[in-house]
Amino acid sequence: MNGVIAQLRKLNTPVPKPGRLPDLADIEKIEKELGVKFHPDYIKFLLEASDVIYGFLEPAIITERTAHNYLATVVKDAREMGVPWELLPIAYDNADYYCMNATGEVIFWSHNGATDEKWPNLKSWIQEVWIDGN
Repeated sequence: MNGVIAQLRKLNTPVPKPGRLPDLADIEKIEKELGVKFHPDYIKFLLEASDVIYGFLEPAIITERTAHNYLATVVKDAREMGVPWELLPIAYDNADYYCMNATGEVIFWSHNGATDEKWPNLKSWIQEVWIDGN
């Protein structure tokens, strides 16, 4: 994970009002709100790179409740689209979601429903979809 996080940090697009990275208290609060326990890779991403702006993808954030990509809002919208409870939406692109399961796999959920598209872990997804896909 360290290598792809370092790459993301280098690719970060400066914006006038950058978001802030969460701390462990922020993570514990949103886990409790959602009733889930985040995978360790997702926690590392949130703590070290969830403020990165790069390309077309919008990973969910947990530090700004009013943001359109606030994790609780993304989860609510994804559930309404049919994304099952065992998947945690971590990013979206239009009405399509990238979700993490309990084992750390990232699974693509299309607005048309489930797909076979998946990555073995968050590191692979960040590299193949977010970095290489831009």
